[in-house]
Amino acid sequence: MTDYSINEKMIIIQYVIKKYENEETVIKKLRSVLPEKDIQRSIDTLIGTQKVRRIGPEVIQNNESHTELPELPDNLKSIINQL
Repeated sequence: MTDYSINEKMIIIQYVIKKYENEETVIKKLRSVLPEKDIQRSIDTLIGTQKVRRIGPEVIQNNESHTELPELPDNLKSIINQL
């Protein structure tokens, strides 16, 4: 696994959430890129900062009405496409 900055982890997670929305699927897809502890912590942080919202018990969404998705850096594009 590559070491990513906190901001890079958040961006990766937000783009995977945009792609899948089901929390279990998001975590499953991200396990190949990030440790599960980092995934859970980052999702909790994104929810706490209102960048992501939980809709029901299993669905999470980017809160695009509250904040815009960050721009996807070139070094992360291939990772998102692989997931």
